[in-house]
Formats: sequence, structure tokens, C-alpha cells
Amino acid sequence: MHNYSGPGRSVAFAREAMCCTSHPLAAQVALDMLSKGGNAVDAAVAGALVLGFCEPMMTGLGGDVFAMLSVPGKGGLIGLNGSGRAPAALDASRLRQEGFKAVPLESAHSVTIPGAVDAFDRLVADWGQLTLDAVLAPAIRFAEAGVPVCHRSAIDWETFGERLHGPGREHFLKDGKPYRAGEIFASAAQAEALRLIARDGRDAFYRGPIMEDIVSTLRDAGGLHTAEDFAAAAAEYVEPISTDYKGYQLWELPPNGQGATALLIANILKRLDIGRYPHGSARHIHLMAEATRLAYAARNRFIADPQKAGIDLALLLSDETADRLAASIDPDRASGEIESRIEALHRDTVYICVIDADGMAVSLIYSTFYPFGSGLASKKYGISLQNRGAGFSLTEGHPNELMGGKRPMHTLIPAFVIKPDGFTMPFGVMGGQFQATGHATVLSNLVDYGMDIQGAIDAPRSFFDLGTGLLTLEAGIPESVDEELVAMGYTISRPKIGMGGAQAIQLDSSTGVLTGGTDPRKDGVALGI
Repeated sequence: MHNYSGPGRSVAFAREAMCCTSHPLAAQVALDMLSKGGNAVDAAVAGALVLGFCEPMMTGLGGDVFAMLSVPGKGGLIGLNGSGRAPAALDASRLRQEGFKAVPLESAHSVTIPGAVDAFDRLVADWGQLTLDAVLAPAIRFAEAGVPVCHRSAIDWETFGERLHGPGREHFLKDGKPYRAGEIFASAAQAEALRLIARDGRDAFYRGPIMEDIVSTLRDAGGLHTAEDFAAAAAEYVEPISTDYKGYQLWELPPNGQGATALLIANILKRLDIGRYPHGSARHIHLMAEATRLAYAARNRFIADPQKAGIDLALLLSDETADRLAASIDPDRASGEIESRIEALHRDTVYICVIDADGMAVSLIYSTFYPFGSGLASKKYGISLQNRGAGFSLTEGHPNELMGGKRPMHTLIPAFVIKPDGFTMPFGVMGGQFQATGHATVLSNLVDYGMDIQGAIDAPRSFFDLGTGLLTLEAGIPESVDEELVAMGYTISRPKIGMGGAQAIQLDSSTGVLTGGTDPRKDGVALGI
């Protein structure tokens, strides 16, 4: 609990409904949707779309969406995979022949077919109470009138604006320079695209003029994308997967997302009894790092599109696997080198969760992968195009090998934690590759260290990056632990900005009270009524 003797914030409480996300305008839009007769789905989709203009380097219409819903009376959680596929004509052998060892981050070949618009259309049609044009209206308004750039977005613009190229520079820079804090970012071109979607639904994006604009842009940049690739795009309902963590059930979506990685980390931590060590101590950080190292190594070998590669999830998440991995950890020493992968696994995203007055809960995550995605934007409508294809492997025979019509291994993972007869909690942790460790971190903070949801989000984070071999420690972790961790065999990194960004809402099943937490590493709020 916040002690009110210094900076920070306490949890937010509400009785009727709540939204938590990384920008205040998006949270307010979500609550406005509820006041207009919408439900949690309408609110989450409307808020997410607005985030595309509040944080355009993080997300947009050219990205992907994953969502999980808890719908009263339906029993169990509902998962939706709104990730896109590689164009049918592209495969790994082509890029290997051109001398590439990984999919180039800023090439047209890194652009998978965007899945977000189809996912939004399907969510609103299947579960919403408002029409799609009503849900799109706030995003259209902010796209046209503009949004004041917040400080965190200005930092990201300055840091990553150089990734923009071609039409991306025209649509996302101001006189050739990154937007600064307080300046107004608007996109009349995207407002026009949103009006077309409001009028014609997802077909405007996948069969109509927006598709033509995107395909033309990609073909001019050397891509192999076709109208047929876009027409075939479709979000799919999937069965969520889970594990028990000391009486709390952690729910994730199945591959091609990395949700199974978070479950595997939780399974390992449960056997290590991490809570016996003080939070932020060298031992605590070491055990989290080793669980991450082992789970991410397993992810890199096995997680792929299940429709294109066989995945034995039962084995990956079995007690036997967790027992063996936990037993392999040296309590005094960092493990040696474990095979990592060369393809890209990072970057940025936005997350929103909403619970409405009827108890419907939505956990939704929306991203273009790297900041500004591929750096490309469509010529006419300014749609920032994701580079999710960079998540494919070019290794021949790898389960995640690039193949036409295949979905890449995905970092996006919305989640729920449910304590039977206790609470339901939609939550998410932004931050690319960190997300799976972030889920396990928040869960452990709640369960092992007894933190409330705001404290679990605020607590300083660590992350072992399997790709770089660096153990990253946030500023809140005392520097006194560095020497002990170095002696264990780690190389320490101290970032200037905190890792990721989390949002969560707990619905108490006995009282109906909503409790929200939002990450100080972003500019968001937990807003309720």
C-alpha cells in the first residue's frame, strides 16, 4: 500500500466500471463509451484505437491485436488471436538466398498482414453493444483534431523517429523532425481511413481503398503482398491456457503468442519458492533471471504458429518439465550460455483493460512491434505498417521458420489472473520480449510478496535478456546488489527509462469493488466510475 509520504500513487477504486491504460485520453474515451450504452468490449476497442494517436510509435491500424474476454454467463475465458500472416509468396529460402540471416527490420518483407482492424470489427460485432461506427467515432475525432504529445511519447519519438523512412517520414514527423512534448499530432489521412472503415467495416481495410494503398506502398518497397493476402486475413477464436500458482490461476493465450512462456516461468518459480528472499535482493533477481533464461530458451525452440508446426504444449507445461528445469538452476551461479535466437523479439506496444458494470472484463493488447513498426507508412492514408515478420526465423527446419501464410512467434500476450472465490483480474505488461517475464513478475509480487496491484506494478523490475546476455536492473533496485550479481556471473545493465508498462483491474467477487493499478513508467491512469 502507498504510504503517502513521498511520490507515487495508491490503487484506484470504483464501484461501477473501470479502465486502465497508458494514456488518460484513451481511458476517458473508454468510460465515455460505457456512458453511451456500450460495454467493456466497445470501451476497450474505442480506447485502443485512440491510443494509436496518443502513442503512434507504439501502435496503429497497421498492427495486430490479441484479446481475452470474461463474459458473465458464458463460462470460462474467450481468446481472440488477431495476428497477421506473412504474404503467401514469401518464404525463408528467398531471404537466405539474398544473404540474410534474419528478416530485415525495416524492409517490406518484415510486414505481415495487419490483423488489428479485422479483430476490432469481430470483437464489436460478436460481443459489443454499439455499432462499429460509434466505437470508431472518438478515434476519428482525435485523428482529425490532434492529440497533445505527452512527455513519454516525445522521448520515444526523439529516440526512434530516425527509423521512419519513405512515406513514414511524411506522416509521422513534423517538418522532418520528431514531435516534441506539447505539440499536436494529427492525421487527417488516418481520419479518412477510419471513416471508410466506419462506413464499410473491415472490408474497407482488407478489400477496398485502404488495402490498395497499403499493397501499392509495399510493392513499391519490394514487398510481395497481394490483394489476396489481405482478403484472406481473419482473426480467430482460440482456447486460453493456464497454470496454477499457489491458488491463483494465470491465464494466457496459446501460440503463436508467447503466453506459454509466462506459464513456464510461473511453474519454475513455484518450485523455487522465490518469496523466501527479500524483493530486489540478489537471490530474488537471480532466480527470476534463471527462470526467464530457461523459459525463453524453450520458447525460442518451440513456439510457432500451431497451424504450421507441431507444438507439444502439454509437455512444455508439464510438472515434469518444470521439475527438471527448476532442478537445473544453481542457487549460487548464473547458468552458462543457452542457445538463443537471432531474429528480433523486442519492442513496444499498448495495453488496455476494462471491466464494466455487468462484470464483463476485457484484456486487450495492440501493437506494431518495433517503434513505428517497419518505419513504413502507406502513401495515401498514413497507416504505420508493423514489422512482426521480424519475429520469424530464417533457420531451415525451425518451427518458426518464415513461410507464406504463416503467423510469426508473437510477443503480444493479454492475460488474466483469477483467484477462485476471490477476484478476476485482467492485466497486461507492455514491453516486447519482457512481457512474459513481466507477467510472472506481477503475479509473484501479488502472491509471494503480498503487494496490492499498484505496488506489484510499481516495484522495481529486472530482466535477463537471452539475446544479449545482459541482466537489466531498474533504478529502484539498490546498486549494492550489482557486485553480488556480477560475482554470480551476470553482466549488469542499468537503463535510463523503466522497462515496459503494466495495467490491471481486480474485480472483487464478494463486494463488486474494482481496484485498478497503472504503471508510472507510462503516462496512463486507472479511471473508474
